[in-house]
Amino acid sequence: MGAAESVPETSIHEFTVKDCNGKEVSLETYKGKVLLVVNVASKCGFTEVNYTQLTELYQKYRDKDFEILAFPCNQFLRQEPGTADQIKDFACTRFKAEYPVFQKVRVNGPDAAPVYKFLKASKPGLFGSRIKWNFTKFLVDKNGKVIDRYATSTTPMSIEKDIQKALEK
Repeated sequence: MGAAESVPETSIHEFTVKDCNGKEVSLETYKGKVLLVVNVASKCGFTEVNYTQLTELYQKYRDKDFEILAFPCNQFLRQEPGTADQIKDFACTRFKAEYPVFQKVRVNGPDAAPVYKFLKASKPGLFGSRIKWNFTKFLVDKNGKVIDRYATSTTPMSIEKDIQKALEK
């Protein structure tokens, strides 16, 4: 259990995902940008600090080729039960999120979103590739390669130096 899956893709830019309105979005759009990919949830104990700091990071670096990609996920104690509109409204109104919030996805199991299979295969966690909880973060370089993976308890602002380093490359 938790073994890394082998995936044919070599870059996050090879994937197409659906935005919160159901429209297909090619992640190739983000070529040349450093990405922070996060599985988000609105009813988690980590919600407040993560959403607040994600907005802070985005405000600080969005004009410097940085993008946050938020993927709502309801796999952990059903802590993201809302509809796409409710999720977007929560993130954008309460936390002033201006970064893209995509359609709800699964991050583990056979029905995991392909982009999450890629992220997990690129950077397995300490105890295998399985995502353990909400707000697991993946830092992706400008070429679409995963630089690092951060646990739920790692706050977004605590990885600011890693983001700066990736932006300098």
